[in-house]
Amino acid sequence: MPNKSGVSRRSFLKATSAGAATAAVAGCFGGDGDDDGNGEGNGNGNGNGNGNGNGNGNGDEDISNVQKAQDAWDRIQDNPAPEDEDLRNQAYVEMEEAVRDDMILLPLYHNLNERFWYDHVDVERTGALGGHRQQHNDTSVDDGELNLINSTVSSLDPIQSTDTASAVIINQVYENLVDYPNGVPELENQLLEEVDVSDDLLTYTFTIKEATYHGGEELTADDFKYAWRRLAESPNSQRANFILGSGFLGIDHETDEEDNIVPDSLAVEVIDDRTFEMTLAEVEAAALDILTYDSFGAIPEGFVGDIEGYDGEVDQEEFAAEVMNGTGPFEFEVWEPGTEARVTRFDDYHDDPANLESIHWQIIEDDEAIWTYVNERNADIFGIPTAYYEQDNIDADQDDLNRDVGTYGPLENGDTVNYLGVAELSTFYVAFNARQTPKPVRQAVAYVTDHEELINLIFQGRGESAFSFTPPGIWPTGAEGYQEFVDDWPYSPNETDLASAQEVLADAGYTEDDPFEMTLTTYASETFQEFGRNTRDKLDGTGIDLSLEEAEFSTLISRGQDGDLGFYSLGWIWSWADPAYGLFGFEPANTNTDLIPEEADGYYLDWEAEEE
Repeated sequence: MPNKSGVSRRSFLKATSAGAATAAVAGCFGGDGDDDGNGEGNGNGNGNGNGNGNGNGNGDEDISNVQKAQDAWDRIQDNPAPEDEDLRNQAYVEMEEAVRDDMILLPLYHNLNERFWYDHVDVERTGALGGHRQQHNDTSVDDGELNLINSTVSSLDPIQSTDTASAVIINQVYENLVDYPNGVPELENQLLEEVDVSDDLLTYTFTIKEATYHGGEELTADDFKYAWRRLAESPNSQRANFILGSGFLGIDHETDEEDNIVPDSLAVEVIDDRTFEMTLAEVEAAALDILTYDSFGAIPEGFVGDIEGYDGEVDQEEFAAEVMNGTGPFEFEVWEPGTEARVTRFDDYHDDPANLESIHWQIIEDDEAIWTYVNERNADIFGIPTAYYEQDNIDADQDDLNRDVGTYGPLENGDTVNYLGVAELSTFYVAFNARQTPKPVRQAVAYVTDHEELINLIFQGRGESAFSFTPPGIWPTGAEGYQEFVDDWPYSPNETDLASAQEVLADAGYTEDDPFEMTLTTYASETFQEFGRNTRDKLDGTGIDLSLEEAEFSTLISRGQDGDLGFYSLGWIWSWADPAYGLFGFEPANTNTDLIPEEADGYYLDWEAEEE
């Protein structure tokens, strides 16, 4: 289990292809086929692009980029107060500089989230935080069952799930105190009736609504305390730092000699059946936003026996795959891994019951199979794989939230369907493991990557060029600061700079006759494989011999955790608008795959190996 008082928690984004079925880890995405993304990468090829020649980006000849990133993250954690915002913002930029200058991750694009649906579907428009957040209680279709496409689902336990393919199911069944309805970043109550905050901004007193679980139990404040204890204490929790970590929610708690939380020390106090308090260790301005994350959902007290003091009605393995018991508008029916999942309407829902009778997800990750399924009209709401996407088929205008709304068509079956395009807080990337891939090789890949070409020719205009991991919409020093960062990009932006790639490789001893051999592992996606072929062809003869392979999302994650990916594609989606929510994964000490996932949960970079 990751260190419970440290700060880290990853959100990976998985995509079978742009606009097709996708999945992700916490903060990533997947689900109904309207989200997708991948990517990572870093490097400078000549220092840092501002004349210091040592790649550290801060003018200090004696400090490595690894140390620069670690020092910056430590400053972020040590200075959480509102008056320290400028200091934290500068530290975020320094982390981005270190990532860039070591080229440990190469950002490719920020996703344009596109959703398509047939006329017989009535569904709310989604927002910048992703369609995976949408509860379908207001959606309606002619025959009563909503048919969607999903990607690989990892777990139905809210504290264990690390992908958005799982989240789209979890969000129909479980509920939180607060929510971003339809992924629009406007906070609303869900199971919360009211909240009072103390003058020192540390103690929150929550009053909850009356609601009934699918198993018949009544919702109580004890359920929230228990569910949050599971998130903090359970060995099955993949998001403990979201509730304990400084820079995240940071509920006060005690730790033992190994820095793990002491059982039942979480500062959550039940006042009565409908009232409870939480006390933070330090002020966190985004506290209520963090509580929208699905790991904070309520479950009946004692339902799972994986924390001290509870035997449980079901074991955790059963809870993760066969049993769900929430207060949401739909109750669980079945999940057949790799095949399908279904939920049905819960008639005793505390709000108006859903219009739909059920929701069915067909789990498909192959682009051609997705396109066939769509054109046979088996999916009601869907994404279109980039290999089959025609940008000229869009006829849309912007609404008051700057979303593109209109139609798309014709499909292969002759139908014209509804269209929604939303700029998403996400980053798709290719990343490197420092133990396996030397810095000059990483830099050479950056030199031959032409972002404009990538977006326009491979991803069909379905995104915005990414020169940073943090999207421009939440860049910590604003639009002007973001442009300065882009202007300092040292790898010949929007060019295929073969000369610089060959130079940096030759300096490291890699030539056409004696190349560095490596493999790019991408999603099972024709689009990302096309990116791989494009990169391979550009690198041919430069001193890199690149092979390609593809893997299902679950395989990418397991191999990444094992340190078995030297060069790979993944992606990330923000669940709330905070740079720390993505940058925590770059804390060098948190990228050690020998410790992931039990004691660390950063990106699969082994970045500290750069210092060995």
